[in-house]
Amino acid sequence: MRQRMRTFVGSLAAAVAITLAPGGAFADSYWQCVPFARLVSGIQIFGDAYTWWNQAAGKYDTGFTPRAGAVLCFKPTGRMRLGHVAVVSQVLTDRVIQITHANWSLIDGSRGQIEKNVTVVDVSPQGDWSQVKVWYDPNGNLGTTVYPTYGFIYQDASAKQASNSFSAARDTALAMATNAANQVAAAVRPGASPIGMLGQAADSTDRIAALIAAATGQSPSKDNK
Repeated sequence: MRQRMRTFVGSLAAAVAITLAPGGAFADSYWQCVPFARLVSGIQIFGDAYTWWNQAAGKYDTGFTPRAGAVLCFKPTGRMRLGHVAVVSQVLTDRVIQITHANWSLIDGSRGQIEKNVTVVDVSPQGDWSQVKVWYDPNGNLGTTVYPTYGFIYQDASAKQASNSFSAARDTALAMATNAANQVAAAVRPGASPIGMLGQAADSTDRIAALIAAATGQSPSKDNK
């Protein structure tokens, strides 16, 4: 039980990081694009990013029309030999979307960071999302690089349900954690940032696990041997 709780806490930490990131990057952890896309989308494919498209055959629906929650699969290139995967945050037009992904831009000299709601434009001649340009934070624009893509892998019903359930638990836990941080900040350090103090407390996995257990109505239990 405790192992499952620790796993959930790890996932929650990533979700809270995404929630709190103000449209940019969150630099406290190093994330590769694959585990991040798997966590956020609920699409259970493993292996290098460029293998996701073929692995999806027979397991998930695929296509060339963007949908929120789908994974956009990039083909490998000279610069990006393992490919890349990113989760569609929202569809703005038939040729403009926003994605949330990890380990793309070099931000403050570091890679492995999460970027939320990054603009992607379809520049393919056929309008089939086979070629895109991606916003690159260090340059502050789309740049000139055109990236080839395979297309989109869509969430199945179970992935959507898991994603919705996870979002609900995340929102509940975040609300409780923020409230607790407000109380601590007011009592211990007037004027201190509640989220900043919450971040300091977040190093204690057991403490967070207890908070999540309370938020989700679970009873904390000892390890099952």
